[in-house]
Amino acid sequence: MPRRDRGSTTPRSFQARALRTGLSLAGALAPPLAARAAARLFLTPPRYQPPPGEREALARGEPFEVPLGAGALRAWRFGDGPPVLLVHGWGGRGGQMTSLVPAVVAAGLSAVAFDGPAHGASSGRAASVPHFADAVAAVAAHTGARAGLGHSMGAAGVALAMIRGLPLEAAVLVAPPRSPDGFVAGFSRAMGLGPRAEARLRAQLARRLGIDPAALDLPRMSAGMEAPLLVLHDRDDREVPWAHGAAIAAAWRGARLVTTSGLGHRRILRDGLVAGEAAAFLARVLRAGGAPAAVA
Repeated sequence: MPRRDRGSTTPRSFQARALRTGLSLAGALAPPLAARAAARLFLTPPRYQPPPGEREALARGEPFEVPLGAGALRAWRFGDGPPVLLVHGWGGRGGQMTSLVPAVVAAGLSAVAFDGPAHGASSGRAASVPHFADAVAAVAAHTGARAGLGHSMGAAGVALAMIRGLPLEAAVLVAPPRSPDGFVAGFSRAMGLGPRAEARLRAQLARRLGIDPAALDLPRMSAGMEAPLLVLHDRDDREVPWAHGAAIAAAWRGARLVTTSGLGHRRILRDGLVAGEAAAFLARVLRAGGAPAAVA
């Protein structure tokens, strides 16, 4: 695809500017109205169709659906052996996680990928870390999954589900954010919301999610967690800083942190060494019956 000049104007940029101008104006004149609109926008992920390569990879799996609320999650299972959940991040798809399937299956495990709430072919209109935690719990109960491997917000969803009591024997978190709080602040700045509108946005999100975004801090919430955990995070990640993953690994007993370099936030999912490290870790733990891993 040709690279566009930074000064060029596209329909999408017009739409983004109009949206920002409208929310900024509403935030100044009617903070409650702006907060409701902003909360709806903040919780609405983009939906993308999987490219041909992902569709081909998904076609090799066994498709099924998992009921969730009034809707359902679209899912696929690959291989035999103890099931491992593969959980994508914000704006992603189950097909993005198929790059990890060969390593997981080669390790003697089965891989279960699914489209998260309001993503891909799954139902729903809103998504967040708590939404993803609910989805992880539902798919785990449906498939008997014994471990989880999540990327970005999907990693946070796996962690939160375990903190809430989901008895997974092990987990791998790839580029996990420690909290949505910083993203709420960044979104408010990007949308031109003033302090009053941002405060009301946070209140709206707390009501919709059942928890204040500032209180949803995984390092604080994971104190005392002992399930074996591997955290993989790239030092050059520009979307979710490496410090987030490091903080989670430091707070979670039995965790090990592996730092990569030069892969960023997305290429880390397609790196063969990362996939092999994650699969080998899960296979070792599950073969040992959930024995704690060494703390780094």
